[in-house]
Amino acid sequence: MMRTILFTAFVAALAVSFAAWGESNRPPNNHARPATALAKQTMKSLKIRMTVNKKAVFASLADNPTAKDFHSLLPLTLILNDHAETEKVAYLPRKLSGDGAPAGAEPVIGDIAYYAPWGNLAIYYKDFAYSDGLIKLGEVDFGIEAFKVEGSLKVIIDAMPPDS
Repeated sequence: MMRTILFTAFVAALAVSFAAWGESNRPPNNHARPATALAKQTMKSLKIRMTVNKKAVFASLADNPTAKDFHSLLPLTLILNDHAETEKVAYLPRKLSGDGAPAGAEPVIGDIAYYAPWGNLAIYYKDFAYSDGLIKLGEVDFGIEAFKVEGSLKVIIDAMPPDS
């Protein structure tokens, strides 16, 4: 009887350990996102590919006027500089439309955003605090680790065909 109780306790502890291990080993972009209006937007229509150090990074753009305006600039070649050891940033060739944009956003790992006050693109490789003037453009679907390096990066951003 005691052996059965100990065995059951061991199996239960093992199951909890595996569940916790699986949760902690998910890729960073798969964690729960804040329940904001921007996070709930569909991101199926506009896909982009970013080439960083010969690595392909894929992303989906939000269904908002600012993201569509960004998409109209593609293809782009930019030099991304590190900012606050949290994001890679680059100025765009022109300011984007902020029509209908919220007052700000709280970015998480993998978010692609536009910081309207400065007119720059931001790709977050770490979570950050809410920022006024930040407009979410989309999120990285695969390959965020390409941005988690020191220093500047050259990135080529291309539009992908619909339904890619």
